[in-house]
Amino acid sequence: MPELAMPKAAKRLGRTRTSRVSPLDAIVLSTLSPGHIDMRTVETTQTRRISLVCPDCGTWVAVTPHRGTYLLKTVPHHTGKAGVADAIRCRSSNRLVDVDITDYAWRRQYSDWAREERLAVDLTRHRRPTAQTLKVARPQERPADRRAQWERAVPAARQADAARTVPADAIPTTRGRAVDGPAGAPLAMTPQTAGDRRSVSALATGTLRALADANQDRSASDVFEEHLTRAAYTHLATVWRRPLTPADQPMHTTLVAAVKAALPAPASGETAAAYTARCNRSPLAA
Repeated sequence: MPELAMPKAAKRLGRTRTSRVSPLDAIVLSTLSPGHIDMRTVETTQTRRISLVCPDCGTWVAVTPHRGTYLLKTVPHHTGKAGVADAIRCRSSNRLVDVDITDYAWRRQYSDWAREERLAVDLTRHRRPTAQTLKVARPQERPADRRAQWERAVPAARQADAARTVPADAIPTTRGRAVDGPAGAPLAMTPQTAGDRRSVSALATGTLRALADANQDRSASDVFEEHLTRAAYTHLATVWRRPLTPADQPMHTTLVAAVKAALPAPASGETAAAYTARCNRSPLAA
């Protein structure tokens, strides 16, 4: 009886309409290398397409909108090269992607990254041989010295073991750090929720970064509204791990209002460059 052959990896899809979402954490573009991101504009259609190198399998995959929403995710793909490797499904298929950088910022980072890569290649190609140094024999440790080292380390080890037995709920905390607890006690971390201070601070910082990377002649109010609406939607969808529904509109409006309250209001006719300079001088943007 002939053996069944393993099917080969399929070609990467450009888009997908599946409603599945990977349970893994979202891929944040700012944590990837600029050389592993492609945000160039397609010349034929003049539209921007985002591709990235999958952190799990190391192959290029496209990023597509999730059923026509602001939520972005990777397309389903296999782990190897199309038509060559075996058809093994990658676990990062349909994984959410948090696009926290603009194409202008990516082009600037990519040019710096490419310049450093070229300089690194040139330096290693013409490197001079290093001078060999004589190795000095290390003094041999005696058993008494090692016993003294262990005796100095035993109190700290016992204290750390005792701290691990203390429940995290029994340690008074402030801003996520243990107060008046034993040394080495685990930190009581509070999970991030939609609309908390960390969310407002992160969205405010991202809005200022988007204004700094935008065209300096554009209206600050237009860039402010456009970026904040999209960023708040993406943030809520990433925290809740699902697309937003009409019932989530009040929470989205509340989050946008909180971020607007944390930043100075753009003046009428103010450009993005003038608004960014004013925020850098304002104590609210600190």
